Amino acid sequence: MLKFLRPAIARVLNPVGQLLARTPVTPNALTIIGTIGMSAGALSLFPTGHLFAGVMVCTGFVLTDMLDGTLARIKGTTGNFGAFLDSTMDRIADAAVFAGLAAWFVLGGHDKVLAGVALYCLVAGALVSYAKARAESLGLKCDVGFAERTERLLIALVSAGLAGLGVPYVLPIGLWVLAAASTVTFFQRVVAARRSAAELAAGTAESAGTGAAGTGGAGGAGGAGGGSAAAAAAPSAGGAAGATSTSAGQSAPADGSSVASAVGVSRAATTRPGTDQRDAASGG
Repeated sequence: MLKFLRPAIARVLNPVGQLLARTPVTPNALTIIGTIGMSAGALSLFPTGHLFAGVMVCTGFVLTDMLDGTLARIKGTTGNFGAFLDSTMDRIADAAVFAGLAAWFVLGGHDKVLAGVALYCLVAGALVSYAKARAESLGLKCDVGFAERTERLLIALVSAGLAGLGVPYVLPIGLWVLAAASTVTFFQRVVAARRSAAELAAGTAESAGTGAAGTGGAGGAGGAGGGSAAAAAAPSAGGAAGATSTSAGQSAPADGSSVASAVGVSRAATTRPGTDQRDAASGG
């Protein structure tokens, strides 16, 4: 929802990133520092009731964490591991924020229901992020929903900060709104992933059908050509066989007449082929 702010944020962070690019600081180091600082601030200040101070510390380290991507682009060190590390550290920082708020409701706020709502926001936020990551790893489109990480942190930190300044009811309202928005976003992403999977399956089936039709057409043409060749070859073979038989019939009398006066071998020779054909027929 707040993606339209990214160009403006990038313009603000680029000068800082240019300065950091001249130092040995790496993008991964910024990611880890931001996560450690945010987690330490949330888990140490929120449970003791210092909500506004905790929000200020978390906000400062959120900005530090946002610099890692800018620094990586400037230094040309973007890569898969950096993206993995950043996403993993984000989950840790988010968990620290909501765990700290839940601890405050248990220890100082004396409201176990809101403590449960804070923990629900923790779990729902993790599910929202996981649904998108898993869908994209499968090649599905799942970039939908209101409560992305930026929106979740904004609602949680603004609500906690105003509550720390003494504004009543703002933190409970913020947590309930965030719980509902995270739930809706999770199901939006499930539906989007299902729709994307169906479209992908339909496209695969259509491609397979087109390929099968092309193969069948080629096979039919080959079969027709083979049948024509066989049909053309059959009369030729028959003609050749007939010519052979005629030649044999014409030559037989000459061979027989040359030896008939001796022992009558020509009679046996002329009847032998007929006997062989009958034996073959009866055996088949």
